[in-house]
Amino acid sequence: MDIKLVDITLHIDENLSAEQRETIEESLRALDGIISVHASEKTPHLIIVGYNPDMMDHHRILKRVTDQGAHAEVIAL
Repeated sequence: MDIKLVDITLHIDENLSAEQRETIEESLRALDGIISVHASEKTPHLIIVGYNPDMMDHHRILKRVTDQGAHAEVIAL
């Protein structure tokens, strides 16, 4: 079975605490179609999300982040 994979990078505008970042990461992982979520302590403003485009799109991913009060944008598709 082939699984399609698309990676996007999200830029978070605020300086979020580690707890806030973890909450956002967990909420993204809970979405159907999300394959991976990665944020590094070295680049706390960036979150890389891998997803199956047959099940998810970057608009819904961005909305999940902004619904939690963070200001963010997709910087790479």
